[in-house]
Amino acid sequence: MIDRQLALTLEKRLKRFPILTLTGPRQSGKSTLLRNYFPEYAYVNLERPDYRHLIMNDPVGFLRSQEKGVIFDEAQRVPELFNYLQVVSDERNIAGQYILSGSQSFLMNERISQSLAGRTSINHLFPFDVSEIGLRETVFDTIYTGFYPRIYDFNIEPGEFYPPYIQTYIERDVRTLRSIENLTTFTRFLALCAGRIGQILNLTSLANDAGVSVNTAKSWLSLLEASFILFRLQPYYKNFNKRLIKSPKLYFWDTGLACSLLDIQSAKMVQSHYLYGFLFENLVIAEIVKLQSHKGYNRKKTYYWRDNNGVEIDCILEGADGKLHLIEIKGGATINTDYMKNLTSFPVRGLGVEKHVIYTGDKSLTIGDVEITGWYGLIKLLAQLSEK
Repeated sequence: MIDRQLALTLEKRLKRFPILTLTGPRQSGKSTLLRNYFPEYAYVNLERPDYRHLIMNDPVGFLRSQEKGVIFDEAQRVPELFNYLQVVSDERNIAGQYILSGSQSFLMNERISQSLAGRTSINHLFPFDVSEIGLRETVFDTIYTGFYPRIYDFNIEPGEFYPPYIQTYIERDVRTLRSIENLTTFTRFLALCAGRIGQILNLTSLANDAGVSVNTAKSWLSLLEASFILFRLQPYYKNFNKRLIKSPKLYFWDTGLACSLLDIQSAKMVQSHYLYGFLFENLVIAEIVKLQSHKGYNRKKTYYWRDNNGVEIDCILEGADGKLHLIEIKGGATINTDYMKNLTSFPVRGLGVEKHVIYTGDKSLTIGDVEITGWYGLIKLLAQLSEK
């Protein structure tokens, strides 16, 4: 079994909270992590109708009868359970009583805000990060394969894994979370989002291309975020009086899933695809955010920056000390001085700044005040940045 970084964070937080919540996309390894790292806890999978019936027949009696901790997997399937968890956990008033796991963040958060606010630590597990499994032979292989555990555990080809995964997601989670009549339109909308990776979100354009209203596009984007398919990277605007670019950018949590939606059928196709540069950018930014989450940090300190003249920096990390880490992400394998141009254009205004360029070549070096990191130095740099 591949060790998961988040396990250490969960162990610490179980000692401080009566209830621990773990969410993340389907098949990201939540159940495996919980069952392997917390074997002393009873495991109850609420996908099973018989377990749901058993518990809800006498929920308080069931909870009080459990002398050791309990893991409730897919806890959102029994929303009434949350009220009883509140009552019993308050009675016992000790840490580490229950662990709740689920793949539908929207429903989980809704139940928690209603019943368990202040009683639970909320954590997110995503597919493997690069520090857990390493890089594949080439950047193209890494982008195409993605990071879902089942691909690595069972040596499944990405082309065999992702299409049924996407279909199952649409048929199960989408229908559960939203009443969507035309799933074909939603599938097209999802593919259109993949075609906008790394680009500033234009809701009107996206809605028009999908043939839906702007309000529907907003609702569907929220759904995709709540089920951990994509996320929005917000613009950095602190310490500036005027910001003309205020719309977020779209990124997917997993590049392998995005490749499938783009009908990319091999690593070789990634190399020649018109979105390759954005896919590499997506890979790096998603890994930065995933690493922060897996180490228990707050991902809200990750941004992009663009001024009214079109000068853009792909990623900005705001450190705990207020220092900014400016990161340009380039898919080329040869160092080019143009890679550093936007970094020098950033108006520092008294802020402490560290400058980075990440590219796909072999060498890592420093030029002036810019640290340039190649493909094989990526894991080390990302680990350092996640600590900032």
